[in-house]
Amino acid sequence: MTHTSQVRLPGKASETPSRWTRWIAAARPKTLPLTLSPVIAGIALALAETGQLAPLAALCTLLAAMLIQIGTNLHNDAADFERGTDTAARLGPPRATAQGWFSARQVKTAAHLTFALAFVLGLALIARGGWPILLVGLTSLAAGYAYTSGPRPIAYGPFGEVFVLLFFGMAAVGGSYYLQTLTFGWRPLWLGFALGLPAAAVLLVNNYRDLETDRAAGRRTLCHYLDRPHARVLYALLLLAPVLVLLTADLPGAAWPLLAALPLAALLSVRLFRGARGEALNTQLARTALFQSLLVVLLIVGFLLPGLR
Repeated sequence: MTHTSQVRLPGKASETPSRWTRWIAAARPKTLPLTLSPVIAGIALALAETGQLAPLAALCTLLAAMLIQIGTNLHNDAADFERGTDTAARLGPPRATAQGWFSARQVKTAAHLTFALAFVLGLALIARGGWPILLVGLTSLAAGYAYTSGPRPIAYGPFGEVFVLLFFGMAAVGGSYYLQTLTFGWRPLWLGFALGLPAAAVLLVNNYRDLETDRAAGRRTLCHYLDRPHARVLYALLLLAPVLVLLTADLPGAAWPLLAALPLAALLSVRLFRGARGEALNTQLARTALFQSLLVVLLIVGFLLPGLR
């Protein structure tokens, strides 16, 4: 299956991007904060609790998480094109395979190489963390493939947001914390749950934007079952709930800096309720991703400040 269309990048519609620029766009670097923020949060929580940092483990964790995300992005790019989901009617940023920059085979090969690099880094992490990290790593790699592959891809059903909550929240924070402390605990899982909620909101906005084209391609996401009015309510809850969860959690330091996130959560929710549609939702999606990063920054500020929760 081949397809070519006008090559375009945001803000550079009349230019032909270089091969390197196209590969960078295919990797979708704007999605990386969603992967790195919870990892940083897990490392920060461990440091706040123990006063100690395992720098090599922290670096390998960040790089492995980044590679898994890039590999998943590349694999999704090719798989969505092959399934006919990415068409000229798509409102999101351009995809490499659909734009004709690379063939689906090239993009999948790049995904496999990226996953292989993540696996090599994972071996170093397994040497430190043992079988729990082996389990998390293999599950993450399998989930990266299963997201848009197999007989029932996760991304084509109503459980995508749950997938994001588990892997971009609880697994990322819990695994990062464990690699620093080599201990389990409820704190990192609770923190991961809170940070997984805005990550799920990012996917919800993505599916909200693409609702019509997804339906036409047979994609039945959670947004399809909720429809737009109920999806907007869920979006607001996914942004407001993590602030409340973190304010009541038994975490080190001060909680009050997290209150600074509430105005942005309210503003983003109101903007969606007012009927943002089409390409305007690309901005909504980017700001929702930054909301999760803001939570992590405010959380770290709280760790640095003494105070009661």
